[in-house]
Amino acid sequence: MSALKGVVGGRIANARVLREGPLSRALFVLNGEGEETRLVGGAVRDLALGVAPDGDFDLATTALPEETMRRARAAGFGVVPTGLAHGTVTLLVEGRPFETTTLREDVETFGRHATVKFGRDFQLDAERRDFTINALSVDAIGRVHDYCGGLDDLEAGRVRFIGAARDRIREDYLRILRFFRFSARFARGPLDAEGLAASIAERDGLEGLSRERVRAELMKLVVAPRAGETIVAMADSGLASALLAGVCVPARLGRAIVAEAALSEPPDALVRLAALDVFTREDADRLRERLRLSNAEHDRLSSFARAFETQHGATTPPSLGDLRVLLFERGRQGARDAMLIRAIEAGGAADLARFASAFRFVSDTPQPRLPFSGADILALGVPPGAGVGAILKRLQALWIRAGFPKEPEVLARLLDEAAKD
Repeated sequence: MSALKGVVGGRIANARVLREGPLSRALFVLNGEGEETRLVGGAVRDLALGVAPDGDFDLATTALPEETMRRARAAGFGVVPTGLAHGTVTLLVEGRPFETTTLREDVETFGRHATVKFGRDFQLDAERRDFTINALSVDAIGRVHDYCGGLDDLEAGRVRFIGAARDRIREDYLRILRFFRFSARFARGPLDAEGLAASIAERDGLEGLSRERVRAELMKLVVAPRAGETIVAMADSGLASALLAGVCVPARLGRAIVAEAALSEPPDALVRLAALDVFTREDADRLRERLRLSNAEHDRLSSFARAFETQHGATTPPSLGDLRVLLFERGRQGARDAMLIRAIEAGGAADLARFASAFRFVSDTPQPRLPFSGADILALGVPPGAGVGAILKRLQALWIRAGFPKEPEVLARLLDEAAKD
């Protein structure tokens, strides 16, 4: 069966997206009177595969930025001059953003920054893009324009740089990560040999990239369909450890992918990143700096590190009592993460089956809440101060040991016991 489910007779099968809605309005306004505008990039690739585009729609136009803005304003669109020096204007049509860029030709490239001149040739504009599968364009009536062999590569499951791979990488070293990310999502079979060799040869350029850009690519890569085998290739070539400045274990990432599937959990970038590269809380700290992680992301990786430390070597699920303690101490997300880590550490698919009920328990059971407060202690006549906190701490330990009871008479007895102590 053809992979190009979205292309029929050289046209996009889902022509409705071009005829209706904000995209249709944008194309109608920007086309005509000597100018042509097309849908370009990843959205065309996804439409060709017969799947809904998962990102914004990008447009390429022969019109200069000033003309693009004039037409857009006359039509009542919002206009944001996001990158006029490079010909880019963002149009807001019915609340939907359309990044619209005048056709360009590179005069000189150096890293991510390039000197360009505006042009009117869609083929030259396509040839300056990164991969053949991202160089497709679709005109307003649905015709697919393919100047670089992108449709053949999509059909064959190949991710291939346009032209000389090392030249494309030197224009923007982030393309190394994009090569692996797109390969993990679209490729079938081995990675493109030229692309892999060029990525290894140019790996020193990764050091000059902003950590935010690296993070964005890596988080998408680890949840891609073929993340496991792609990360193996990156690790074998030394790119993974150089990128993360740590010891990477693709086998443990592979177990995480198996565990997610066995537990019917969707791919989780932080789970996979932790499985790949977190052994200690210091590793979580390193990744926070290396990838500019948010505080919440760092906290969760630190929680994974604690779970790895405590769950390492565990081959059986915890008891229900231990699961309730876990829920109380770490909350639902923390308990789920701990169980997932334990499942990852357990190993094979047969072992994972034993963790399914424990994982469901921490996923479905309400988190226990301590049914006491400092006010309850003060009501016993205990004077304010450190003693209140000490009694409350003892009371919590007694309540947990008793199995999180809810009965009023049991709670009263525990309160008296803690206060007497």
